[in-house]
Amino acid sequence: MNILGIETSCDETSVAIITNGELRANLVASQDFHADYGGVVPELSSRAHLQIITPLLRKALQKAELEVNEIDLVSATAGPGLIGALLVGLTFAKGLAYSLEKTFVAVNHIEGHIFSGFLMDEKPEYPYLCLVVSGGHTLLLVVEDELRIRKLGATVDDAAGEAFDKVAKMIGLGYPGGPKIQLYAEKGDENAIKFPVSRLDNPYNFSFSGLKTAVLRHLQSEYGSDLRIPEKDLPDLAASFQKTVSDSLLQKVELACREYDIKCISMVGGVAANEYIKNKMIEVGKKYIKNVVIPGIEYCGDNAAMIAYRASTLHKNNIKHDLNTNAFPSLRGDEFI
Repeated sequence: MNILGIETSCDETSVAIITNGELRANLVASQDFHADYGGVVPELSSRAHLQIITPLLRKALQKAELEVNEIDLVSATAGPGLIGALLVGLTFAKGLAYSLEKTFVAVNHIEGHIFSGFLMDEKPEYPYLCLVVSGGHTLLLVVEDELRIRKLGATVDDAAGEAFDKVAKMIGLGYPGGPKIQLYAEKGDENAIKFPVSRLDNPYNFSFSGLKTAVLRHLQSEYGSDLRIPEKDLPDLAASFQKTVSDSLLQKVELACREYDIKCISMVGGVAANEYIKNKMIEVGKKYIKNVVIPGIEYCGDNAAMIAYRASTLHKNNIKHDLNTNAFPSLRGDEFI
């Protein structure tokens, strides 16, 4: 069975093809020009998706050595994400499915991330604890099987990835912030500055707005209102911030490891590419004797391979959609978004 996946939820256009469980193509076109604006510009993102999606599909088919009429199932991200960007991929996929008279499956973007660990050779084992950390979402879940996902907690304000981007902008590192903060943090003292870790009524919920405010207050206190930060101070700032985000995330993971009967841990989403947080998660796994599955860096960010894979599991469970399916489908189980 040849499954086509399309992902256009934000600023990456991606097309993937899975044949009988084997990933044969996973192409990602990144929109690097958003760095000039300090963040993703939705209208420009939508236009870029329109320009690249057809040639990217042709390249994916060529790489997979398939003709378009050999596709058996068409899937696409249907939310959450930027509505204009989503509609490009979703309507393109619906049109393709209609013209080919093929089955169509709409995939929740977060579910794509949740199951992205299954793209690796070493796969998660149910039930597993899943930490979703990306630019727009931070969630802690227990994934019981392919259709049952239990939410333990979520961010009450900003996501972890968003905090990385905004703090990077504050200290003059620009956008995107995650890779730049990690780079500077490698040379810094993570204990140089003590930033607060939020405490909430639900011990599994996350909050990063207070951390951003704490960073801003520290900068104003040390450098004045113009925030002219000496280059020599950036490594300690980056390392201290990165450690605080990591502590905020992993405290919840440790609590869940003590309270829930899970067989392994998975961390997914763009922030899962951060080497510091990744290594700390592996340490937690060793502490609680749990296998840790983290997707390769090519599957941490937005990609169509995870969409095609999730579509394959939904199809296996007799879940498909008609062409009237709207954007923004809910996650299975509890209401998460």
